[in-house]
Amino acid sequence: MGEIGEKGIAGEGEETCINERLRDDELRAVLVKLETDKDKEVFGLVCKKWLYLQSTERKKLCARAGPHMLRKMAARFTRLKDLDLSQSASRSFYPGVTDSDLSVIATGFTALRLLKLQNCKGITDAGMVAIGSGLSSLQSLDVSYCRKLTDKGLSAVTDGCHDLKSLHLAGCRFVTDTLLKSLSKNCHNLEELGLQGCTNITDTGLTALVDGCKHITHLDVNKCTNVGDLGISVIAEACSISLKTLKLLDCYKLGDKSIFALANHCKNLETLIIGGCRDISSDSIKSLVATSQTLKILRMDWCLNVSDASLNCILSQCSCLEVLDIGCCEEVTDAAFDGLRNPEFHSGLKVLKVSNCPKITVLGISMVLEACRSLEYLDVRSCPNVTKAGCEEAGLRFPEGCKVNYTGSLVEPDVLN
Repeated sequence: MGEIGEKGIAGEGEETCINERLRDDELRAVLVKLETDKDKEVFGLVCKKWLYLQSTERKKLCARAGPHMLRKMAARFTRLKDLDLSQSASRSFYPGVTDSDLSVIATGFTALRLLKLQNCKGITDAGMVAIGSGLSSLQSLDVSYCRKLTDKGLSAVTDGCHDLKSLHLAGCRFVTDTLLKSLSKNCHNLEELGLQGCTNITDTGLTALVDGCKHITHLDVNKCTNVGDLGISVIAEACSISLKTLKLLDCYKLGDKSIFALANHCKNLETLIIGGCRDISSDSIKSLVATSQTLKILRMDWCLNVSDASLNCILSQCSCLEVLDIGCCEEVTDAAFDGLRNPEFHSGLKVLKVSNCPKITVLGISMVLEACRSLEYLDVRSCPNVTKAGCEEAGLRFPEGCKVNYTGSLVEPDVLN
């Protein structure tokens, strides 16, 4: 963006202010055409009037502020749609976000659509009641790790925010099936639901949920240890067309029935996390692979019954697969990669994790490299037969830019979490 000046030239030797020539709606039209946030910030530096116009057009804000400052912000950012007041998980900001702050938000930011309050440990049900009564247009709420919240406050949100499409409640340990029943009754447009670590959620709640919420695309029940085959089977059937992401990490009650249900009903599944589900067998995995051609991310670490044959099916049949985690599947051998030997076969796999697989050797890794030329991250930690020296001795050539984690010194990609 070029330099902007408040004054312009009206005629020879005569100056006029651009604000006298352009109406507010015309200046807003100029602002809307600016593509980058930096250019929009520069627009606001011209003069107080342009700063005011820039503020009123702002749609997104990330801040930490008390009630007094929030009131000022509400007066300034009148068209705000997205507000993020999340706190750091590792640091405490005293006094942090409080119920008083949420009361100000509920009355001052009435156009709000997205509200993020992650790790705001000071808020209680009273704050949620205020949100439910004041933000009827709210579509997305993230209160992950707000550990004081219960069904009472969150049900007030579902009672007042019928347009809710996304609700994330990771770590809200007091949430029960009662909330899922309220969601089913009030929020029929719900698409994303995050319940990680909500251990009071059961099959009864999931069954009630899909009575009214039949368009769920993303469901995270990681570490919901009371969820079993019945609940997941009902979800698979009710949301067969919409479901794209399903996270079931450490749901140890799950078995083959859940996977067969996904295979029979969910043809658009893209992400499946079943790490730690130790009762799942190769037979159900093969069935899923045969019918789920859209699968992109598959995490199945600690699935101890997974065989070479089932992994062969995954690698050869899942043409869209980009991420695969088979860490700690101790019976897997190099034979799992035999299907990659076809010289005409090329996999789009970008991330592969085979850590703690003691029977995999450099030979198996060489087969992976031949077929997976887009590989960006390979984790071979605690594989005694795959070392850096061994790979170099065998002359293995990794794709340019591929990070190989031999010892745990590299950070895992976010897609594995």
